[in-house]
Amino acid sequence: MVNGYSLDPHPRANFAKEQFAVVRIPRIKRDRVPAMSVEIVADLETAIAQSNPDEKFYPAKVVGPARSSEGAMLYYIIEMY
Repeated sequence: MVNGYSLDPHPRANFAKEQFAVVRIPRIKRDRVPAMSVEIVADLETAIAQSNPDEKFYPAKVVGPARSSEGAMLYYIIEMY
């Protein structure tokens, strides 16, 4: 459960998982981002190496993807680095 949202439709389902990523966001104080703004990477070191804060690309740990109530695919930000 992230911020009160259940990401898995069934307790034994394994659709949404925590992963490292580079996320493009207009401001750091976001709790979720569209899937098209997320690039999943192998590990934290890769996320940090590929980040570019000047261009609004930040390393993060995310969970997802999950479908929002509006039907958009989202990732939830667990931690920013």
